[in-house]
Amino acid sequence: MCGIIGYVGEQSAQPRLVAGLQKLEYRGYDSAGIALVDDALSVYKQVGLVGELDLPADSSQTCGIGHTRWSTHGKPTDANAHPHTDCTGDVAVVHNGIVGNYDDLRAELPGHEFRSETDTEVVAHLVEEELTRTDDLREAVAAVVDRIEGSYALGVVAAGYDGIVAARRNSPLVVGHGSDGNFIASDVTPLLEHTRSVSYLEDGDVAHITREGVSVWHDGDPVERTVKTIEWDADAAEKGGYEHYMLKEIHEQPQALRQAIAGRIDPLEERVDLDLSLSASFLDDVDEIQLVACGTSYHACLYGKQLLETLADVRATVEFASEYTVGSGRDPERTLVVGVSQSGETADTLRALRMARRTGIRTLGVTNTVGSTVARECDDALYIQAGPEIGVAATKTFASQVVTLALFALSVADSRGELDLAVGAQLLDDLQALPGAVQTILDREDEVAAVADAYAGGEAFFFIGRRFATPVALEGALKLKEISYDHAEGFPAGELKHGPLALVTEGTPVLAVLTDGARPEETHNNVKEVQSRGAPVIAIASESGREGDYEVGFGVPELGLLEPLVANVYLQLFAYCVADTKERPIDRPRNLAKSVTVE
Repeated sequence: MCGIIGYVGEQSAQPRLVAGLQKLEYRGYDSAGIALVDDALSVYKQVGLVGELDLPADSSQTCGIGHTRWSTHGKPTDANAHPHTDCTGDVAVVHNGIVGNYDDLRAELPGHEFRSETDTEVVAHLVEEELTRTDDLREAVAAVVDRIEGSYALGVVAAGYDGIVAARRNSPLVVGHGSDGNFIASDVTPLLEHTRSVSYLEDGDVAHITREGVSVWHDGDPVERTVKTIEWDADAAEKGGYEHYMLKEIHEQPQALRQAIAGRIDPLEERVDLDLSLSASFLDDVDEIQLVACGTSYHACLYGKQLLETLADVRATVEFASEYTVGSGRDPERTLVVGVSQSGETADTLRALRMARRTGIRTLGVTNTVGSTVARECDDALYIQAGPEIGVAATKTFASQVVTLALFALSVADSRGELDLAVGAQLLDDLQALPGAVQTILDREDEVAAVADAYAGGEAFFFIGRRFATPVALEGALKLKEISYDHAEGFPAGELKHGPLALVTEGTPVLAVLTDGARPEETHNNVKEVQSRGAPVIAIASESGREGDYEVGFGVPELGLLEPLVANVYLQLFAYCVADTKERPIDRPRNLAKSVTVE
C-alpha cells in the first residue's frame, strides 16, 4: 500500500520527506512526490523512484508532506501521482485508501477543474470549498472527511496555514513526536532515526500537527492519544550489509525467534505465560477457535490450527479473512476469533475481526506492531516480537507467528487441562532449541544457492507435504512466486494424484518436506510418483532420513512438530536464490505491497 510522510518543525522539510519516502519504499509504489509549504505551495511529483524526483537543490520550507503511490484509481502517470492540489494551487493532499463515493462528490463540484484520474483529487477540491467558509484548516478537513465514504489516511497542507492536518479511517497513520519537529507517517519505519515517541490515530480522528505539538479531535471534541515508545532499533530497519532486506530478514530469524519466546516460558514450571486476559473458564468452555488471516499469515494459521487441535483438543478452523462470515450454529460466548496480521492493519483481517465483535464473539489479535489497529480493537493482543520487517515477502514474521501460535496452543491446552505433560515439555524444549536449529540451515546457504542455480530454469515448481508440512508447502510456493515470478504451487502431497500430477514433467522440480510432523512415509510414496514421471525431487527430510533416493537431499535437525518450520528456511533461501539468479527486484516485487490496507 502507498506510503505517507509529513514533517513540520525547525529544520528543512525536503531532506526529511525524501529520506522518509525512501524508508517507505518497501511498501511498493510506482510514483512519488512531495509538497513543501510556507506562504506558498510547491509540489514535485512524477512516475518513478523517489531518488529520481526532480527537486530543488535547496529548500528553506520547514513543513511538507510526501507520498509513494501504488496505483488503484488511474494509471501510473505524473498527473496521477500524489500530492494532489486544488484549483488555486494552494491546497495539497496525500491519501492512502479509497474514496468510495468519489463520483458523487465530484458531481457536486461542477466548477472545479480536475487534472487527474484519481479519487484522491476530489479531497483537495472539497478542502478548497470548505476554506471559503472557515479559516481553520482542521475544521475544513473535518468537514470533508464527514462526507467521504471508504477508507483514508490523509495528510493535508495549505499555503499560509500552520502545520499539517491529518485524518484516518481504516488506514494506518502514526504521529511522531520529535525534538526538532513532529511527523506523520504510514508506519514507524521512517520515524526511527528521528524519534521513538509515537501516537497512533484512531478511526475518525482529525489531528493538527505543528512544530509546537499535536492536537487531536474526534467527533469534534479534543481527545488525548497515548504516546508510546518504540523499542525497535533504528539499525534493524537498515540492510546491514546484506544485498536485500529479505535476505537480511531470513538471517534474522534466530534472533526473531528468541524474541518471540523471551519471557514467555517458565523452564522450572514448564509452563507458558502470555499475559492474556482470557480466563480459564472461558477457554474451558470454548467450542471453536477460528483463525482468520491473509497470505503468509494464513499459512501460519494453518500451522497453528494443527497445534491447537493436537495439543488442546479444541476444534480450530482457518478461514481467509476476505471470505470470513459468522456462520450459523455458533454460540458467540463459546467462540474465539484469532486474527493474525503482521502489520496489524490488514483490511480484510480487520473487517473479519470487527464482524466477529459485532456478534459478541471475543477476539484476539496476533500482530508484530504495537499500537496497530488490530492490537487496539481486539479484546486481547499477542505480539510476535519479530522486530521490523521491510521486505515485501514475509520471512521472519512467518516463523515468529507460528512460534507465537505454538505458545498460545500450549497455553490453551494447559488452561483446559488437556496438555499431555510429556508432549508439552518436549515442545517447550524444542521451541527453545528452534533458533539454533534455524541457524544450522542458514549456515548451508551456499549449498542451497548451488541447488537453486541448477534448477532455476524449471518450467514450474511444486511444493508438497502433509500435516504440519502442508502450510509450509503453501508458504514455500508463495515465496517463490512472489519474488521470482515463476509459477509455483503448494498443496498436500496426497492431492498430487487428484489433478496436479497431470502437470508433472521433467521440467517441474518438486520440493518435498519429509520431516517429522509431516507423515514422511506417505509423502515418500508421492515422491516416487513424480520421479516416475521424470520430475527431479529436492527433498527436505529429518536429519536421519535425508539420505534417500532423491536428486537433492537437505537435512533438518530433530525437532519434533517444529521440523517443518525449520524446513521452511530452506524454501525461503531457495526462493531468494532463484529470484536473485534471475535478477528480480526482490524487496519490491511487481504489483505487491507489504501491507494490504484496502479490500
